[in-house]
Amino acid sequence: MIAPELLILIGLLVGTLGTLVGAGGGFIMIPVFLFLYPDIEPEKLTALSLIVIFFNALSGSFAYGRKKRIDYRSGLLFAIASVPGALLGATVIQGFDRHRFDPFFGFVIVLLATYLIVRSFRKNESNSAFDLSHRFQLPREKLPLGILLSMGVGFISSLLGIGGGIVHVPLLVQVLGYPVHIATATSHYVMIFMTGAGSITHLINGDLAGRETEILCLAPGVIVGAQVGAKLSERVNGKWIIRILALALGIVGLRLLS
Repeated sequence: MIAPELLILIGLLVGTLGTLVGAGGGFIMIPVFLFLYPDIEPEKLTALSLIVIFFNALSGSFAYGRKKRIDYRSGLLFAIASVPGALLGATVIQGFDRHRFDPFFGFVIVLLATYLIVRSFRKNESNSAFDLSHRFQLPREKLPLGILLSMGVGFISSLLGIGGGIVHVPLLVQVLGYPVHIATATSHYVMIFMTGAGSITHLINGDLAGRETEILCLAPGVIVGAQVGAKLSERVNGKWIIRILALALGIVGLRLLS
């Protein structure tokens, strides 16, 4: 059994960093879980990650909602579209074992680490405060593409237990034209539904049985951390944080592949 104090600290760090970079924190949490729980089945790891990310997304969305950064109209449609994919991903992961999941996830996070490094050096990527003098709404003609992309993100989210923000935010920004700060907030809102659907599926499958202590320790940490991350997003240039995270993820990914 992992010490409760350590779990609370992990939750706090995941909530803060995940919300700061708009990714929900699952891409940090799953690698940590892989090392903390070397003998637990993949579906139980992803189930634990998803339910913790649900609390992170819920807390972060309250914070972003107060700042009026969420595109609720499109976000609700994206959330509804993500649910079937999330249900499917939570079902498909039942067929994985650790011998296949670890190297597969290692490969995925090496790709994510590479992407994060490249993204951090782009001049148009900024964490400066978003101008709230106008409200952003996605043009209606882009809604069908956004819905289709969200279905795929929902599947990846539940399959890997990463929440989906690390994939969804870049798609919102680069494909659909969202401002960065609106994309991170809207992605958090979508993750409430996405991770909620995946968590319910895992709960029905019994994948969360015996994990009550971990949930009770991790959830308060991510709830507080999400509030901290949302506040820091107004003041902190997160490029170096992203680079450090990417380096750490790359090291973990290579370790899982070896």
